Amino acid sequence: MIRGVRGATTVKKNTEEQIVSSTKRLLEKMIKENNISSEKVSHIWFTVTEDLDAAFPAKATRLIDGWQFVPVMCAREIPVPDSLPLCIRVMMTAETEAVQQEVNHVYLNDAVSLRPDLELTKRKGTR
Repeated sequence: MIRGVRGATTVKKNTEEQIVSSTKRLLEKMIKENNISSEKVSHIWFTVTEDLDAAFPAKATRLIDGWQFVPVMCAREIPVPDSLPLCIRVMMTAETEAVQQEVNHVYLNDAVSLRPDLELTKRKGTR
């Protein structure tokens, strides 16, 4: 079955180093928590809030061994008033045997506020 695996994180500053390193950490956690190999991934879609323009978060994918050929795309989030700033969101589409309730969506840093329902039900510490 093809499933979407969601993730999000925030950075403190709009710098290439923070955007790429935070995105890499997020991707690695999404991969680990869902036991995903690059060969099972159809594509990864990244979005960023309007206050992030120092780097493409998709660059982080190329830094993970074996993930260089996964198709990636970046876009801007809709600028909703009062939305979470300095935020990177990810939608990874992958083949998995997991049912929807077993998919581990990963939210790090201030992005945990985006899905408090998942934070409370999963309780794995550094989501």
